[in-house]
Amino acid sequence: MTVPNLEILPNKTALIQYALGRSVEIIEQAIADHGYCTLALAGGSTPKPIYEGLAQRDLPWDKLHIFWGDERYVPVDHPDSNAGMAKRAWLDQVPIPAKQIWVTPTTEGDPAQSAQRYEDQIKAAFAPLQPSASESFPQFDLIWLGMGDDGHTASLFPHTAALTVADHWVTVGNKDGEPRITFTVPLINHSRRVMVVAAGVSKQAALAQVFSDTAADAAYPIRLVRPTGRLDWLLDADAVGDLNLPGAHRVAASP
Repeated sequence: MTVPNLEILPNKTALIQYALGRSVEIIEQAIADHGYCTLALAGGSTPKPIYEGLAQRDLPWDKLHIFWGDERYVPVDHPDSNAGMAKRAWLDQVPIPAKQIWVTPTTEGDPAQSAQRYEDQIKAAFAPLQPSASESFPQFDLIWLGMGDDGHTASLFPHTAALTVADHWVTVGNKDGEPRITFTVPLINHSRRVMVVAAGVSKQAALAQVFSDTAADAAYPIRLVRPTGRLDWLLDADAVGDLNLPGAHRVAASP
């Protein structure tokens, strides 16, 4: 199992600034290493200020390739759209080439068809970057993830069929009968870097189980995130509380 790097920030503001600084470092290093950076974005309220911070940075935008780890099955202009949030907070404000922003398709009317279409689009995007990816799975430079209070991540929810999909890059997630489009566990786990950012006291119960020796993976799906590359957990003090997380260390300032 991947040994995660756990870092605890004193509050959510410090957490956001730290995650922003870390993200910039990863982007710049990926571009220095191989001339591009592939990013899979997360939804939810916590990533939004990170995206807003990225919009203020001066980065080689033409080297970025943007994807989403999961999406609600709504149009991009819907208030619940992960892509819509990221576009408003960041992507519409910087000159990333439109052909390098791969918004999850959600207009087919058939989630399974949309999932297959998105997988095909990701394969097309990675073909010139990583020609061998078509034979197995691509390696994203960075996948951002959050964690729900129930221990889900992306749209991989407890005890759902999406958790066991191993022969696709993208599949249909299910939240209380509501379809989502989501990366599969193997696709996430082939990433060079996965960064989980979580904040707030509501996360404590799930975190206790995620890092326990006895909890079931199907009950807390983020336990399935075991990338071949590096796994960073960035948490604020409220999320951790009095939990004794193995190997965790506290950070006082941004990198």
